[in-house]
Amino acid sequence: MKKEFDISGMSCISCAKAIEKEVAKLDGISSVKVNFANEKLTVGGESISEREIEKVVDDLGYSIGKKEDGDEIKKAKKGTFISLGIAIFLMGLMGLRHFFEPALGFSVLGLSPHYSQLIIEALLALLPVYYFGKETHLSAFKSIKKGYANMDVLISIGDNAAYLFGLAAFFNPELPAFFGVASFIMAFHLLGRYLEAKAKGKTSQALKSLLKLEAKTANILVDGEEKQVRIDELKKGDIMIVRPGEKIPTDGEVVEGRTSVDESMATGESVPATKDIGDEVIGATINIEGVLKVRATKIGKDTFLSQVIELVKEAQGSEVPIQNLADKVTSYFVPVVLALSLVTFLAWWLVLGELLLGIFASMTVLVIACPCALGLATPTALTVAVGNGAKRGILFRKGAAIEIISKVDTVVFDKTGTITEGAPGVTDIYSLKGDEGEILRVAASLEKGSEHPLGKAILKKAKKENINLEEVSNFKALFGEGVVGELQGKEVVVGRIDLIKKKGFELSEDLLSKKKDLESEGKTVVIVGSEDLIGLIALADTIKNTSQKAIDDLHKRGYDLIMLTGDNEKTAKALADDLGIERVIAEVYPDEKTKVIEDLQAKGKSVAMVGDGINDAPALTKSDVSVAIGTGTDIAIESGDITLIKGELEKLIEAIDLSNKTFKVIKQNLFWAYLYNTLAIPAAVFGFLATPLGPMVAAGAMTISSLSVVLNSLRLKKV
Repeated sequence: MKKEFDISGMSCISCAKAIEKEVAKLDGISSVKVNFANEKLTVGGESISEREIEKVVDDLGYSIGKKEDGDEIKKAKKGTFISLGIAIFLMGLMGLRHFFEPALGFSVLGLSPHYSQLIIEALLALLPVYYFGKETHLSAFKSIKKGYANMDVLISIGDNAAYLFGLAAFFNPELPAFFGVASFIMAFHLLGRYLEAKAKGKTSQALKSLLKLEAKTANILVDGEEKQVRIDELKKGDIMIVRPGEKIPTDGEVVEGRTSVDESMATGESVPATKDIGDEVIGATINIEGVLKVRATKIGKDTFLSQVIELVKEAQGSEVPIQNLADKVTSYFVPVVLALSLVTFLAWWLVLGELLLGIFASMTVLVIACPCALGLATPTALTVAVGNGAKRGILFRKGAAIEIISKVDTVVFDKTGTITEGAPGVTDIYSLKGDEGEILRVAASLEKGSEHPLGKAILKKAKKENINLEEVSNFKALFGEGVVGELQGKEVVVGRIDLIKKKGFELSEDLLSKKKDLESEGKTVVIVGSEDLIGLIALADTIKNTSQKAIDDLHKRGYDLIMLTGDNEKTAKALADDLGIERVIAEVYPDEKTKVIEDLQAKGKSVAMVGDGINDAPALTKSDVSVAIGTGTDIAIESGDITLIKGELEKLIEAIDLSNKTFKVIKQNLFWAYLYNTLAIPAAVFGFLATPLGPMVAAGAMTISSLSVVLNSLRLKKV
């Protein structure tokens, strides 16, 4: 059993780790994962008590349930800008105090102007520090109470220290009033959280866009009458009527009509797909031309779109190997910073005798060291990349695949259904009597009544060539031999050589030689004979349109390419020669494919296996990263780390490019986050920022650091 919860109130990756640790202690829980970027808690186990989980999360200072993005952002914006306004005003008073004492020349409650100004500053500072900042202080308190230290602890301690130090000015006029500094620390913190929330919201746009794709209603036939129903009222077997321009409500099979369908939301392919009776269609795709009647075959969570949405959620919540380092550093970071802040204060005060500078320096250490950027570095990039891939027909099932595929040096392909269409197609037509078009017309007319895959391939070729077919009489299918029938009173035969000979047709040496040549290329040959003509049609599993370009691109990039197939060696080698794949391992069973992958890995190769996700499952599982080929609603969505929805290898190149760019962005994010803390903390410790403005500058720098990571990640939307 798995359950997902929305979490509100997290400020850094330490918050996520604290929730994971505490929820994992509950009985019946086997797995816990918190996605900080998406604010999601995913829990697995035999018994999951929502009430207990909610209590644990609340005790830590966070809450179960997603708050409305719009309302929350408006509220955060209001608090942020009021706080900034007050902070700027108070900092202005602090500056004026250096030139005029007091800056405000009037009395409050009969007190002197000096104390009157302090009272005004103290009261105004309450708004940003304790009213708009109350959630930060509450989170810090609950975190410490549970024995954890999150980013809010650093902000809260630094902010309280500044405010309390300001109160000390009431008793010692020589001390600076830090109310402006306290206000600015919280105002910058709130600004950072507000900007981060807005930017993080943008990283989830792809998932929100997918959710919006779902149709809201469907027109179905009930007792011969058309009726509109809500999408959740649809049942399997319902006949849906879909007019031009409308969304197909759910996955189904065309039972009447012919049209073209915009499937770009599922496959990333901009060219519409032609749909005829018997073809499968995907829910939420758009009918472009004709009126269709579609039988609903999948509803609710079983639909293709629902599976994609769940897959994207899962991938966005997963981790990449490099993230483990950042998380480990962050988990120890806050306690270390607290200790460092204390040591800094004591060193400046007790060793150097500088109490004020010690306070400035220690507060600055607390604020400037907040590891927000480290926590955001990986999940924000991952969230954007997974969403981008989904829009382009590339599904990352595991976040780790983003990193691993960028390190791959060897790509192993299955043949049938991966490089090829997985079904026979006409490759050659040869004629001794009559032209080639006539050979195809006669054969296809005869094969109209056949259910054999070769017959269907011949018929498909004729339709593609817009050839008009004739009616056949006395049709008969002879098992294992071919088909016979009459066209315009003349007997026609399509089939194996034995059947042709049995019917008395003479076969010339030229025809037999051509047949032998084609069969040497791994093709299946059928002979077409009648009174007026004789020739042959060769069929083979044809190469997909984009396979050649994809393989050429992989060659240029320096990958080692291997074809690994259970097909016969002659056929596989002929195909590999055409494509330029130098190494072929043929006639292997599924378990033998696994051994090939293991041998490559033993030689130090990092292997990506590309297959159909069914008979290649063992090899896919064994490879470093598995790429499953899927087409439409038949997609084997659970079988690969990465799934190419449309089944075209050109999408593999796009997946590699997106992965490379994503991993590059993650490394950039981590580099800048580490660099920021590496430079900023020593600067604070050694007093370079030990001034009344130091903590404020630190808060601004922390905000800029976090925001830069999020904005850098957002660049992946354009890849």
